[in-house]
Parts: sequence; structure tokens; C-alpha cells
Amino acid sequence: MTSDTAADSPSHLVIVGASLAGLRATETARKLGFAGRITLVGAEEYLPYNRPALSKSFLDLSRAGNPEPGIEYLFDSDDLARDLDTTVVVGAPATALYPAAHEVSVGENAITYDKLIIATGAYALRLPRSIPGAHAQGIHSLRTIDDARQLASALDATDHAVVIGAGFVGSEVASAARARGAAATIIERLHTPLVRSVGTEVGGIVTRLHETHGTEVLCNTAVTDILTRDDHVIGVRLDNGAVIDTDTVIVGVGARPATEWLEGSGITLHPDGGIVCGPDLATSIPDVYAAGDVAHAPNTLLDGDLMRPEHWTNAAEQGAAAAQHALGVPPTKATAPVPYFWSDLYGSRIQFVGTPRAEEITTVGGDTEQPIVLYRRDSRIVGAFTLNRPRDVMKLRRRISQQGDFVEALDYAHELTNTMTATSTSSSLPTATEGSSR
Repeated sequence: MTSDTAADSPSHLVIVGASLAGLRATETARKLGFAGRITLVGAEEYLPYNRPALSKSFLDLSRAGNPEPGIEYLFDSDDLARDLDTTVVVGAPATALYPAAHEVSVGENAITYDKLIIATGAYALRLPRSIPGAHAQGIHSLRTIDDARQLASALDATDHAVVIGAGFVGSEVASAARARGAAATIIERLHTPLVRSVGTEVGGIVTRLHETHGTEVLCNTAVTDILTRDDHVIGVRLDNGAVIDTDTVIVGVGARPATEWLEGSGITLHPDGGIVCGPDLATSIPDVYAAGDVAHAPNTLLDGDLMRPEHWTNAAEQGAAAAQHALGVPPTKATAPVPYFWSDLYGSRIQFVGTPRAEEITTVGGDTEQPIVLYRRDSRIVGAFTLNRPRDVMKLRRRISQQGDFVEALDYAHELTNTMTATSTSSSLPTATEGSSR
């Protein structure tokens, strides 16, 4: 931290959320030379860990007969205390915020802050209580280490997994079930998977990927009843009357920001429960910032769209930026980078950069095994999807960050697909190894 900002520096920075965003905020504060106290508060009993791995490498590797893969902790307690000089409070969720007193309630205790960063993330949504059997044994969600361990055991023991919701987590769980030799059925209320995240065109590509690997995808379909025996799942009934026999149901219907504890604080929330922030990640309450899955912030690169990406890259970048803004240090990187995420399905890698909010969506190489989908707004490229093209997607991301011309990006995509067709007409799909986790 420069000497100009040191004089105005807070004496106590409190970060609520021992998540990736919370950890990056902690690391960034120390890298900037912040010499005051830092307290990192986490609701789970675990130290910060790499959450995306739970639906990727953890489920892929933790199969029957194999030892459980190690959890990817991002820091251990000794390092946090020694290297980052940080007080860590885990297993104690925040329960209230009192802005006038600059105070956060954590369990039975109150922690006073000068600056506060909220990085509490989100929690997995459950089935509505109105669905009979919605809380029976054998129903799983996936958000935490404990969830992943229980789900891995269930997938090893089942012959048929039913996944409710065709989002990224649900799709990855279906892929993991098929890798174990179990049948998998995905049930989706909308007309195509991932339509809200990437649009109909990409949803169709993902559907074909599922079906090619033996996963049944039922769209425009809803579960009306969880069938049970002795309070354990034995099947699901669909809205068309059909019944699917299963002892394992995975609910992947999305997540909601963990902000209930902010009720009554006066902080402005989005209808989905996220925290509304400015471009500097400041909330409506002085000295309070937000980052990661919980934060709705305008992306100035994409016409000021209010965005809340629930992805690894966003959490890491926003955590760092929130610390810089809280400490009054101009960020070295843009607070509004190009959103990016990836997912591994059946040995293939799908990647997306930018936004799906577009006036035109064009697929290039749709008859190949490695298509590119481009998204246009006005005359520029604002989004891109690729299948098994880790290097190409990063080049497209650069074009988006430069607000590149859509026609030029389209020509470039045609060059890429033509080159790929000429050099590899019958080879198997490569496995990508680059890129940040979702």
C-alpha cells in the first residue's frame, strides 16, 4: 500500500465468507501492504477450499475401490496465521449486520469492523416442500465437502441416478454417474439445458453430448412426486404421469445467495437475494463491499449489465478487487473482466466467455465435434462458447475484452474450424488441460 493511502487505512478489515473470494480479498490486502488486523469468518467448519472440484475431480476420482481424493484446500490454518497474519473463525456463520455500530454478529460474539467485505457465496436450492417426499433419504444436493462425500457414496451404490435440473452441476453429476456405469436421467423444466446461462443453441450441443454418452435428457418436464418406502427414495413421478425407478436423486436446480443474515440491515438486495453493488463493489451501506457469488455488479465492459456470475474466475477477481476498493487502492485489473467458466462432461470440456445476452447467436462448425458459438450485440462480439478448444476460447475472450468487431470474430471462427477440419478429420476429442475452474 502506498504511503498516501496508508494514513487513511482501516485498522480492522473483516471478511465474512471463508470462500475463494474471501481468501483472495485477504491475500490481496496483505500484498498491498495492509498492516491492520484481518478477521476471516466462515460458516463451514473447513478452511477455504476449491469448491468447483467437488463436482469435477472429486466425483471423478472418488469411486468405489479408490481412495478419496484430497480436498483442494487453498490455505491451511498455519499459513493463514503466519503468512497472512489473519484471525480465522470457522464453523460460525454470521447472523446479523449492524451498520451503525460497524458490527457483525457471529454466533454469540460481535465483531467490530472498519471495513467489511461480504463473500458468503450461495447455497444449493432444495426441492419445494410442496412436492411429496421432497425431504426423503436418498435426495442429494452438491455444494459442500460433506455433500460431495455423501453423493460419491450414493453414486457408487446406485444403478440409476435421477438428476433434477440440467445446469452445470447437474450435468457434471450425470457425467460422474455414467463414468461409474450407472444409468442417468436428467429432468429439466425448461425446453433445453442451460438456456438461461448460454442460450438455446449451446443447450442443444450439450444435450447431444449427454445423449451420445447414454444420459437421457427429459426437457419440458417436471417432478411432481418423490416416491418413498420407509422414508427412502424409490422413484420419481413426472408431470406426464410417468414413473422412474431410482434410489438416488440429485437436485441441481440452482443456488441462492446466502444473505438471509442481512435482513434488517438496510443493505440493498436484488430480487434473487444477491447484494446490489456499484462498479467498485461497494454496497448501499458505507464501508461494506461484496464479492463473488453473492455480488450483483454492473459490468462496464458489457454495457453496464448487472451480473452475478457464479464462477471461480469471477470470485477470485472480485475478491481481489473488493479488497483494493475497501482499502482505497485503485485496482490493477478491471473490476469488470470478461466473465469466464468451464465444465467437464464425459471427458470433453465446454467453455464460455462473455455474456449470452445477445441480439444474434451464430454457430460455426455445427457439423463438427468442436463447434464454436458466437454472440453479437450491436456490431461487436460479446460472448463465445467452445467445445474442446481451450486455447481458442482465450483468444476469443481477448476479442471480447477489446470490444472486437463481430464479423471479424466470425471470420476468425471459420478459420479455426476450417483448420481443425483439415488437420483432424477422424481423431478423438482431445482432453483440455488449460483454463480456470468454474
